[in-house]
Amino acid sequence: MLRLIQIGNTLPVSFPVDPTSTFQPGQVAQLKVIGNEIVCGVSDGTAPFGIIDDINTASFTAPITDEVVLISVVGISDGYQVVSVAEAMQTLRFPNVVRSSFVADVDGLSLNDVNGVVIAPVGTPLNYDSDGDGLVDSIRVIVSYIYRIPNIPGDNTTAGSGRMTIWFQRGIFETDQFDTKQRYVVNATLFVNSDGLFTTSQPSTNHPGVAMVTGPPTGITETLEFIWF
Repeated sequence: MLRLIQIGNTLPVSFPVDPTSTFQPGQVAQLKVIGNEIVCGVSDGTAPFGIIDDINTASFTAPITDEVVLISVVGISDGYQVVSVAEAMQTLRFPNVVRSSFVADVDGLSLNDVNGVVIAPVGTPLNYDSDGDGLVDSIRVIVSYIYRIPNIPGDNTTAGSGRMTIWFQRGIFETDQFDTKQRYVVNATLFVNSDGLFTTSQPSTNHPGVAMVTGPPTGITETLEFIWF
């Protein structure tokens, strides 16, 4: 998803599309050379050119930020802390999780990405008192991830023209195409990772800053607002 918030009088440009790239609106584009032709595909972060405003994907995705998961478990003290005595699990809001995007603030958990289930193994420390009796009785986990939206087929808006629309001039935009493993705060510099997604983690010194956060994603607003440099 890409939403134009403030672009003034700027206009996008159009380039021949890289036929090997798959992308969604809001990812970042980069110029490439195929044979003798200059085309536009998904950026690897080293030479970002602009923001993609076209689609070529088999399935759509969306991010979830700071979802709170409460796993009820039976615990026992090991002398230092209360830990689970049996494996326990809880279902996320959405299945079909992109495994590489999943991050949790509790170590040692596993994920069933197809069904969207978080699993706490035996020995996981309990950290939450769900009934207020002063005794920990569950595991509270905050997770972020990207999931594939079911029952919505993909699309290719470049099929007819063979060209990709790119916004490359300064403006304020909103997108759901960002790295869910990173934290976002107002005024943070944005870079681009190897998947063409916005991120606050600079992969290397060869990856330039391209934008600044003006509205971080939250558990309520699952989009990133930014000003493109």
